[in-house]
Amino acid sequence: MEQLTDEKIRKGLEVLKRDVGSKLLTHVNACVHCGLCAESCVYYNLNPDEHYVPAKKVDIVSSVYRRYNTFQGKIAPWLTNAKKLDEATIKDMVDLLYGSCTMCGRCNKHCSVGVDIEFLIRTGRAMLAEMGYVPETLQKTVDTAISTGNNMGIPTQEFIDTLKWLEEDLQFELDDNNASIPVDEKDKEIFYTLNPREPKFFPLSISAMAKVFYAANESWTISTKMYDVTNYAYFSGNLEEGRVIAKRMEDEMKSLDAKRCILAECGHGSRAFRWEAPNYLEKKLDFDVSTSVELLAEYIRDGRIEVDPEKNLETVTLHDPCNLARSGGIYEEQRYILRKCVKNFVEMAPHGTDNLCCGGGGGQLSMSEYNERRMGIAGLKAEQIKNTGAVVVATPCHNCVDQLIQTNAAYKLNVKIKTLAEIVADAIVLNNEKESIKEN
Repeated sequence: MEQLTDEKIRKGLEVLKRDVGSKLLTHVNACVHCGLCAESCVYYNLNPDEHYVPAKKVDIVSSVYRRYNTFQGKIAPWLTNAKKLDEATIKDMVDLLYGSCTMCGRCNKHCSVGVDIEFLIRTGRAMLAEMGYVPETLQKTVDTAISTGNNMGIPTQEFIDTLKWLEEDLQFELDDNNASIPVDEKDKEIFYTLNPREPKFFPLSISAMAKVFYAANESWTISTKMYDVTNYAYFSGNLEEGRVIAKRMEDEMKSLDAKRCILAECGHGSRAFRWEAPNYLEKKLDFDVSTSVELLAEYIRDGRIEVDPEKNLETVTLHDPCNLARSGGIYEEQRYILRKCVKNFVEMAPHGTDNLCCGGGGGQLSMSEYNERRMGIAGLKAEQIKNTGAVVVATPCHNCVDQLIQTNAAYKLNVKIKTLAEIVADAIVLNNEKESIKEN
């Protein structure tokens, strides 16, 4: 850990003054230490040690707050467990707030008095970010996004080349040379984003959504300048870097003059732009923002695309991304899609807003420092999946996809991991198929 200085301490403590008297003041004083949050946490379920109880994460932020912002904490810190912001405290904060939390928000749901535990964890991470104590691998992911425009550092020409061969492949699959993946086109109905994992590792996800847009006869485009739906500064806690990334998306949306911004299958990306960008930018976004999950459900519901569940006969279960379902309120849409697109859909237990985190959230996928813990808690999700008997696990989040692929290999589940777009694309009935059916 780099040397702690008075200036770093000052920057960290400034975070605690951003909204004193409102939300922060309420929640640092609200925990009653009942312990009901313990079993809601995947880390505690894996290792039932008090170190992993979410209330401990609340305590460490609250104790620093009390030390510097209350009379008793300043005069007699030992009476109120008020902690000095020193190297030992910072080391504990890094391990608790980054290394032992996926920011899944499940503890919030189970808190007996409604403490916003996740908010306090984010506040603690913001303090650490201001002081320069973000885990190195997470900060590198943010730095890459800031310097290159996407968190994978994909060069623009490489991205364009990828889209070009995907377009050619799409034309071959659809037997239509007019099928396209539009790039940097203005005045379209939809500005569509991507998780950089798609062009880098999962290009078929792009093809799947392009097929859906083709079937829906949609007016859409992808930007080569700013297409990255993710914002890892949301995980690091750096407000200014979060603002830079959000502003780029807003600027490109306006530059291309599209009507709707559709966020790709990425849980935190959806939250970071749809719900957090107005906070970063300190203004309301003046265009429509929604997720591809909602759009897919809309297409099916409105008859824009026709789907046949007989095309997906394998048993499918669903993993709900934490930021999409629990924190974003989107959980019925994916179930509607699956019931329309697959023959056999089975739920995990628990599911929906109470579903267990897969283990990849909170920046954990990018923080190699905590890989052993991450793959340990992945075992809890593996058990959930095994108990369903499903052959396919669907999830509308590419971070979850990546974590579930690793879980699949580590725990020998022998299942397939798919996005919703891929499942919908497989279920689509195209016009030429309809004609063939009529002829036969």
